[in-house]
Amino acid sequence: MSQPNPKALEFLLTRRSRPAKTLAPPVPDRDALLPILTAAARSPDHGKLEPWRFIVLERKALLRLSELVETSGKRLDRDQNDIAKAKLAFSSSHLAVAVIESPKTSDKIPAIEQTYSAGAVCLALLNASLASGWGANWITGWPAHDREFVETGLGLSSVERVSGIVHIGTETACPQDRPRPEIESITEWMSR
Repeated sequence: MSQPNPKALEFLLTRRSRPAKTLAPPVPDRDALLPILTAAARSPDHGKLEPWRFIVLERKALLRLSELVETSGKRLDRDQNDIAKAKLAFSSSHLAVAVIESPKTSDKIPAIEQTYSAGAVCLALLNASLASGWGANWITGWPAHDREFVETGLGLSSVERVSGIVHIGTETACPQDRPRPEIESITEWMSR
């Protein structure tokens, strides 16, 4: 058994995302962001394929993407409220990291395990941001699933997908905790 780390467990038991709309400057600079990215990259990765990569979205890029949301929303005939909400997610943010699922061809590692690995990176990025003292939120929204938006706006290849966009900044409000799963109702114990 490895050495217990009660502080890490306490963090995981009490961690809480911060709504992206409540995050403000200052945001981590490159030196502060590198250890967060490094921690996220330590996620489970069967076969050591690294089937994901990061795109750090700084303020000007986020504003550009906000404008692209408008164009994409009109092309897709989205409701104006959906467009406005998606635009705000980008225009109100000052720093975000897009986690890009970048699958690798493998005879041993199924594609679904690569997808799970990319999801694990998103959670690790979120938790590393929170553990570093920043507010953070993992969101996507409909633009992240629109091929034209992600290929034009983020430069993704045709096989890549956005697994998540983690917004990082200084929290301006601490939300109340939300209801959590009742562990006994979602847990089955098998002894044989």
